[in-house]
Amino acid sequence: MVRQWSVLGEGPGHAARQMALLFTLGTALTMVKALSVPADQRLLFGGLAALQAAAAAAGWWSIWRRLHPWAPLALALPAFVVLSASMWAAGGTVANAAPFFVLVFVWIGLHFPARAALAVAPVALLAYLTPLVAAGRPSAVLTSAVLFIPTLVAVAAVIARQVDHHRRDRAALHRAERWRAALTSTLAHDVRSPLTSVQFTLETLYDDIDDLPSEQRRELITMALRQTGRIRRLAMSLLDADRVDAEGHLRLDLQPVPLRAAIDEALAHLHGPVTVDMDDDVKVYADPQRLEQILINLTTNALRHGEPPIVISAAPTLGGHVAIQVRDHGMGVPEDKREALFSRFSSADTAPESVGLGLWITRQLARAHGGDVTYAPADPGACFTITLPEADPEPSHRAGARL
Repeated sequence: MVRQWSVLGEGPGHAARQMALLFTLGTALTMVKALSVPADQRLLFGGLAALQAAAAAAGWWSIWRRLHPWAPLALALPAFVVLSASMWAAGGTVANAAPFFVLVFVWIGLHFPARAALAVAPVALLAYLTPLVAAGRPSAVLTSAVLFIPTLVAVAAVIARQVDHHRRDRAALHRAERWRAALTSTLAHDVRSPLTSVQFTLETLYDDIDDLPSEQRRELITMALRQTGRIRRLAMSLLDADRVDAEGHLRLDLQPVPLRAAIDEALAHLHGPVTVDMDDDVKVYADPQRLEQILINLTTNALRHGEPPIVISAAPTLGGHVAIQVRDHGMGVPEDKREALFSRFSSADTAPESVGLGLWITRQLARAHGGDVTYAPADPGACFTITLPEADPEPSHRAGARL
């Protein structure tokens, strides 16, 4: 609740509350000023104090948080009215009002894009010139507006650009930290299955090494070597410090990948009946290691939760993508679990050894490629569809690309 009414921060609610503080300060100063002005001006200053108090109260209104981000800019209008009236009451003197003009434009620069300062410039110019003209100030004073208001707009624009720069830096840092956490979680998640296979092999060899035929021992050792190779590739690629770039995006080693060969390679790490139904000439533009993770995660999910037959199919779609479907014939995903299916630490995966990361990781990796992963109920079973960019016939012009 304290944060809800905080003055410091970003967004329309914080912008409105900061302007409310300026109006509160203006109310106090105006009431003090009213004590020292002639009696015929006290009514004017009392009205200005009431206007600022009303604007300050409006600034604390909670509705600003639900409005358009530019909505608090409307609070600049009563500010300019008060400043213009104060200048008129002072006989066209700008000395007391000028600092508050500056404060308003600084506030605009802190909370709005640079073009917002341009949008309010005509109103500010009118508020500045009107009391000067009414007071019959000389032309030399009037021409000061030609320099004063544009200077304020420039100040607001510089502040806005600087704030936007820092905001982008924070966003990039947040994305980078999110990806690094995701990659660490991915390593912890994806290494469990091959590590279990290696452990099973070692235990089998330890217990029965004298009784196993040499051919069976060779098969077990080959399986263990394949799984340790996968663990090594995962560790090297996911813990690479340069895997996340300065903009906070995941670096991908994008290249044309023959999809059928990639699926066969992924299935070599798994145990279970899986049928592949697709043309051999389909290629996707992907990072081979990340593609292997995607395929293994979804196929493991089908083997663990679904029922045979489990079928992987793929075909090009409109829009330059390839749709890869992993379909099982089990019970499917319960309707009440579907909304959170791809969320991190999802409760949709009820397997005791699962921590609910597999589908979330799969979607993150697919989206890093410019694709996605979706779920649709089958009849019977579940069908997960991965969309990835299709490889161009001549993709050499995209060498070195990253997302």
